[in-house]
Amino acid sequence: MKELTYFVACSVDGFIAHHDGSHDGFSQDEAYLNDLFSDFPETVPTHFRDALGISSQNKWFDTVLMGRKTYDVGLKEGVTSPYTHLNQFVFSRSLPTSPDKNVELISNDAVGFISRLKDQPGQGIWLCGGANLAATLFAHHLIDRLILKVNPFLMGAGIPLFGGEIQQTALTLCDRKIYDNGVVRLHYRLT
Repeated sequence: MKELTYFVACSVDGFIAHHDGSHDGFSQDEAYLNDLFSDFPETVPTHFRDALGISSQNKWFDTVLMGRKTYDVGLKEGVTSPYTHLNQFVFSRSLPTSPDKNVELISNDAVGFISRLKDQPGQGIWLCGGANLAATLFAHHLIDRLILKVNPFLMGAGIPLFGGEIQQTALTLCDRKIYDNGVVRLHYRLT
């Protein structure tokens, strides 16, 4: 059974992006990014992989899930298939069709679709963004791991880690890494 990991950067106060979807304030430190890209090469968008010369095999994931707002970040820049090295799924009720043949649009029954996806063989599933999708998947106990890249700043307002109320849940810390730039990477398993 595939594990689903919500792997995302957030501010200390728990926001994954500003209201407009921008990511100002998140670390762009070269040493931090090089380490992150070494540990999780598949999380680097294809156009950056090519530019940075990253050709590593996928270590953790073979599938990426994106909410509509997450997908729109690249789409605004003309990137219609951000992760060609992964199976890509975008979840949206408002997007009429997928703008790219390599990105499958899921417009209903996200829970059923992801439950079936988790039963398939292969590497893990990466939820790279989508606060509303994360809240839905959490409510249906479909998230197995939470990996947070907690950046050392307070955003004050924005898009929260989960786009709605979630129930209190105990987490088990599996791993952690503290970077010189102040980012703390925390790996949790949901218990």
